[in-house]
Amino acid sequence: MLEKLGSKPLSVRVPVVAVGSNAAPSQLLRKLAGRSVRPVVPMTLADVTGIVSGVSAHVSKPGYIPAAPVVIQDAVSRLFVLWLDSVQLRTLDDTEPNYWRRSLPGESFPVKLVSGVALPKCFLYVGKHGCLTGTAGQPRRMVDQRTLIQELLGESPRLRGLCGETPDEFVTRVQDPAVRETVRRIFAAEGRAPAW
Repeated sequence: MLEKLGSKPLSVRVPVVAVGSNAAPSQLLRKLAGRSVRPVVPMTLADVTGIVSGVSAHVSKPGYIPAAPVVIQDAVSRLFVLWLDSVQLRTLDDTEPNYWRRSLPGESFPVKLVSGVALPKCFLYVGKHGCLTGTAGQPRRMVDQRTLIQELLGESPRLRGLCGETPDEFVTRVQDPAVRETVRRIFAAEGRAPAW
C-alpha cells in the first residue's frame, strides 16, 4: 500500500560541496554501505566561485594523492553538491580523518546550482595537511594520478629516493604507513604544503 505524501516526516538534507572522490557514487557507496548506512545520496551540479580542486599534501592508504579545495579568487569550478541526511553526514565525517568539515559561506564563495538556485550556505571538507603547490609556489591543481605522481617525483630528489622513479613504484612503496608519513614530511620540509 502506498503511503500518502506527508505521512512521514522528511529528513533534512545538508548540502556538502564535493571536491574530490566524494563526488563518485562508487566512493559514497563504499563509505556508506560499508558502515550499514543507506547509500542513496542526491547529487546536483553547481558552479562554485573561488574554490578549485587542488592536491592534498598527504597520501591515502590505497596510495593515491587525494584532492583538497584551494582558494583561487574569481575561479569558477563545476562541482557536485551532495545532499546528505544527518546519519550520512556523520558517517562521511567519520570517513574523513584527513579533513575538517567547514562551512562555506555563500557571500564569499557563491554556490549556484545549474538550475540557477543560489545556496546561501554549504559545507566543504578542507584538508588538514595543507595543499601542494607547484614549483613556482602556485596552488597545484588536480590532474590524473599517474601524471601527478610522475610530476612530484620529477620535482623532488628526496621523494624519488624514498618512493622510486615511477608512479607504480610510488604506489607500491606508500603502502607502508611509515613511508606515507615520510612523504607528508617531505612535502612540508620542501615548503610545498601551505595551509588552506
